[in-house]
Amino acid sequence: MNMSVTRIVHSDALVLYVLIIHRGNWWGHAPYKHGRPCSACPPSFGGGCRENLCYKEGSDSYYPPQEEETNEIERQQSQVPDTHIRTVADDSNRNEVISTQQMSQIVSCEVRLRDQCKGTTCNRYECPAGCLDSKAKVIGSVHYEMQSSICRAAIHYGIIDNDGGWVDITRQGRKHYFIKSNRNGVQTVGKYQSANSFTVSKVTVQAVTCETTVEQLCPFHKPASHCPRVYCPRNCMQANPHYARVIGTRIYSDLSSICRAAVHAGVVQNQGGYVDVMPVDKRKTYIASFQNGIFSESLQNPPGGKAFRVFAVV
Repeated sequence: MNMSVTRIVHSDALVLYVLIIHRGNWWGHAPYKHGRPCSACPPSFGGGCRENLCYKEGSDSYYPPQEEETNEIERQQSQVPDTHIRTVADDSNRNEVISTQQMSQIVSCEVRLRDQCKGTTCNRYECPAGCLDSKAKVIGSVHYEMQSSICRAAIHYGIIDNDGGWVDITRQGRKHYFIKSNRNGVQTVGKYQSANSFTVSKVTVQAVTCETTVEQLCPFHKPASHCPRVYCPRNCMQANPHYARVIGTRIYSDLSSICRAAVHAGVVQNQGGYVDVMPVDKRKTYIASFQNGIFSESLQNPPGGKAFRVFAVV
C-alpha cells in the first residue's frame, strides 16, 4: 500500500500530520481494474500478453496495462486491403467498424463460371429472376461444363426457380463428356470432349447460438467445403467471453464464436442477422483488438486449428 505524510502547521503552533492514503489495500479502493487480463494494453503492443501482463514482441520487458487507454483501433497491415471496411471517426464510437463485404457474388443470367474468379470467395452466387427466359447456354447434366451459365445450370438442376436465389458452386475437375437433357424448362447441350466441370448445390441456412464455433459447424478441409449461411441471434455481445471467445481480427481462429466474431468484424450488429462464413487454412498469428464493443484475443502459433472469415449478407 502506498502512503505519504504531509506536515501541516497551524497558527497555534499545533503540528498536525495528515496521513494520505493512496489507492491500494484499503477499504473501498480496489488495487486493480476489473476485466480480462491484458485487455487495456496499448494497441502498439499488437495484442501480446504473457503471464497476464502486456508484452511487446521483440522486447524482454513486461508492461503493466495503462490506466487511460482509448479504444482507437490501429489499422492492421494486410496484403489485400479491404476497401469495404470503414472506421467511423466520431470520438464517441472510435472502435466502430462496419463491413459490407459480401462472399456471395451478384451475377446476371448470362454469366458463365469461366467468367468468374477462382477461389473460395467465388463459390457462392446470387442469381436474378427471369433466367428461364435467357438464351444463355448450359452444357451437361449434373456436371456442367465451365462455359455454362451459372444461374441457368442452377435452374436446370432444380436448385433455384425462375424467381432467382442463391447457389453454391463446387469445381469438380475434368470430365470426359457432358450429357444433354431437358429439366425444369432448361434444355442443355451435350459435349463429347474433355473439359473442366462444376456442380451446383443449394445454399442452406442454419440458426446457431452465440457460442457456436466454425470448428463445430464446418471445419476446414481441402478441397474447401461450403458452410451453411448462418443466422445469429440477438445480444451476442453480452455472451460470456469465456464460452464465446473471439480470437483474431478480420481472420479468426476456428475456436472463435461465429456470431461474436461477426459483431467484432462489423458484419452484423448486436441485434443479430445473417452471416456467410468462409473457412480458410490456419494462420500463425491472430491479432487482438477492441472493435464494436468486443475484445478479441491474440494467439501465436496455434497447434492444429484452422481459421475463417465472416461476410455480410446485404
